Amino acid sequence: MYLNKALRFNNDGFFKIVQFTDTEYLDDDHGLNAKTGKMMQDVIRVERPDLIVFTGDIIGSLRCINPEHTFREVVSVAEQCKIPWAAVFGNHDSEAGITRDQLMEIQLSHEYCVAEQGEESLSGAGNFVLKLINHEDQTSAALYFMDSGSYSTLGHVGGYDWIRRDQIEWYVAQSKKLTKNNEGVTVPSLAFFHIPLPEYEEVWNTKICYGEKREEITAPRVNSGLFTAMVEMGDVMGTFAGHDHGNDYFGELHGIRLCYGRSSSYIQWGKEIEVGARVIQLQEGARTFDTWLHLSDGSIIREQPKHQPLGKSKS
Repeated sequence: MYLNKALRFNNDGFFKIVQFTDTEYLDDDHGLNAKTGKMMQDVIRVERPDLIVFTGDIIGSLRCINPEHTFREVVSVAEQCKIPWAAVFGNHDSEAGITRDQLMEIQLSHEYCVAEQGEESLSGAGNFVLKLINHEDQTSAALYFMDSGSYSTLGHVGGYDWIRRDQIEWYVAQSKKLTKNNEGVTVPSLAFFHIPLPEYEEVWNTKICYGEKREEITAPRVNSGLFTAMVEMGDVMGTFAGHDHGNDYFGELHGIRLCYGRSSSYIQWGKEIEVGARVIQLQEGARTFDTWLHLSDGSIIREQPKHQPLGKSKS
């Protein structure tokens, strides 16, 4: 485990995160793992992030015979670069004969991992919050990591899983605690999970968005209320998901920017899209963030194509 777990803003007052999502390493990869690994190394070398976040489907599903070895192969990129990193899990990660709890133990065994075990009583594995420390040794920002599960356990619902009520209650409690310790002022925060919230579809249909939507938004069919809780708490500025390989857009709904990462997988499920990463940069003392895409061909996209809403907002 990373000995110096404190994450701090740099001397220039910025903190940069690189989000890799859906790397989906397989055993019979036909060289795709190596291509993904090189892409990640290239992005890291240029961006020089302060933190790397893997937002789920780190390994493939049933075609991953040795999931522990494969998981370690993916995160070795961050380890070799000696950069702090953390991961949340996706629906495919626990399909290869390994549990999410086991994957969490493997994650925590790495030297540069800054993830935390989280409360064992909570749904999922790996619900935790990381604090970003400013130059006055105070918490200046926070990063929430939540396990969005895999598939619905309710036969009459179907589809993908959702973040449960106990996780939402945990988030609210953490947010209140951070606000109290910050003299009653909410701490600017970001949230990371794998499966997009239902509001990702609402923002695409009702607000101006920026980026690509090349496939269906496969959010859970049940809205468990996490987005409402974040709006009420007023601390989360942006959320970052993966899951849908052909989507990389973002849009703002009720003051929160809902962002897709850029697929980091060469397994595109028929979607022709250049793989890469999303880069996120926070500034100390600012209640906002910048974000851009860094693609495998070296190009950096700071202005994604504008999408006009398909309908009128209900708000």
